[in-house]
Amino acid sequence: MFVAADVPVPVKDQLLERTTPYHARIPGGRWTQPSSWHVTLKFLGWVWPRLESTVREAVADVASRTGPPFQASLTQVGVFPNPNRARVLWAGLADEPSGRFQQIVTVLDDSLQEHFEPEQREYTPHLTLARLVPPRRLDEFVPGLVGTDVSSDPFPIEELVLYRSHLSPKGVTYEPLVRAPLRARA
Repeated sequence: MFVAADVPVPVKDQLLERTTPYHARIPGGRWTQPSSWHVTLKFLGWVWPRLESTVREAVADVASRTGPPFQASLTQVGVFPNPNRARVLWAGLADEPSGRFQQIVTVLDDSLQEHFEPEQREYTPHLTLARLVPPRRLDEFVPGLVGTDVSSDPFPIEELVLYRSHLSPKGVTYEPLVRAPLRARA
């Protein structure tokens, strides 16, 4: 399971159009499907059935107390961990007002820390575009790709979604379990 924010289909379509020319140019690139693009806020992993209601309640609670909907936009292409050993290719996001994604991540970590480890890595809001196996030095294949502008018009982030992943030979699908609207603080 994981907690995420969704991105509108027109934004995904625009991003796909901009990144498709790179698909064949990166050996070992396993490109993700636009239908699976989301902004992961908290990865939970496998969740004990006895904890599912706790997680559902925490997601709804966090959405109700982290403020109203906000605007986000795509920015540029980036990689984890670095361009010389890229394992994940992603499209970054900016939020307005700045820091809302990080705020939600922090509150989720705090709310779920009794049962789930808080994330230790710095949070970078992104959409995963591809996974590279083995890791690659991207400049060998696509010089200048890292930092490429994929900016979009602002779009609303209006809810948190708790997803369950289902793995199959055809790939992964995501089942929404909870859709919790972001609300202004009382």
